[in-house]
Amino acid sequence: MLIQATGLAFLAALSPTALLVTAVYLGSSRPKAVATFYLIGASAMSLVMGVVLLFVLRGLDLDRADHRVPRYGMRLGLGILLVIVAIVVARRRPKPTPKERPGIVDRMVADPSPMSALLVGLLVFAPGATFLATIQVIATARAGFELTVAALVLVVVINVALIWLPICMYLVSPERTTGYLSRFNGWLRTNSKRILAWVLSIAGVLMIVNGIYGLAR
Repeated sequence: MLIQATGLAFLAALSPTALLVTAVYLGSSRPKAVATFYLIGASAMSLVMGVVLLFVLRGLDLDRADHRVPRYGMRLGLGILLVIVAIVVARRRPKPTPKERPGIVDRMVADPSPMSALLVGLLVFAPGATFLATIQVIATARAGFELTVAALVLVVVINVALIWLPICMYLVSPERTTGYLSRFNGWLRTNSKRILAWVLSIAGVLMIVNGIYGLAR
């Protein structure tokens, strides 16, 4: 359970948006304060939603030995959903709207402050399909309370890795980290859709294989 949940958590953490926002905040006039509040918001959203999803899924009793078919059926269904979303993301073409108004997150990121960064963390880290797939692995496993808590905390830490890792790098070497992130931003903006599609595809295939294997065993 722990290995599978950790692998999916790493995929869930590969969010181009999360890293782009981190880069903007570390390049602001108050990098440490703004990035820290962004991390707090992201961690709070990940933890709260992880606990809520865990309780909801545990309430379905999918971790019971006699609920093997529903458990692996859910994993198969989530895998198919992830692959479908990946195909939609990959095929979606940006609409030519040069005068389009920026969204609320874009406006808050453009004017960094600790409080707005906290809200951005909450919004950007609202749970997606890959995060849900990660939590369901924990929720449907026949694991005790201590292991479940440890797995959930580990998943949350991994999920926000693209915030705390750059922050740690910034504390060690501010100028070099800012330079790396600035140069990386252009490539990330160009390839963000492709990265997201690949992440969703890999997570979906893993869930499909696991679901089919569990149902066939």
